[in-house]
Amino acid sequence: MKSLSFEDLEVWKKACRLSVDIYKALSNSKEYALKDQMCRSSVSVASNIAEGSERHSHLDFIRFLRIAMGSVAELRTQIYIASEIELIPREISKEFILRSKSISQMLQALISLLEKKRSTGNGKL
Repeated sequence: MKSLSFEDLEVWKKACRLSVDIYKALSNSKEYALKDQMCRSSVSVASNIAEGSERHSHLDFIRFLRIAMGSVAELRTQIYIASEIELIPREISKEFILRSKSISQMLQALISLLEKKRSTGNGKL
């Protein structure tokens, strides 16, 4: 049985979609520093999922998923700040927060699955 590609992972798809939506929400913003940081952290989430997946090692994949979790926490913090300074409307920021929390939960579930597979010696994802 063939192992999954990162493109098959629902968490990667959701992270990519959130990143695109962050870019769109901030496209007209003149607040370049926070805008740049938010775009970078949003891209980092999906990128780390992909990079870890392509390492073909459960340990490496877990490490990169943990980095992705850090990036999504960073992004969530930035969304809170962007909402407070009215860079993003409150309703949109609430949606982004919920989506980022969902991604965090999915990442944690994937980490747990990989740790379990690693401990049992089952190499397929």
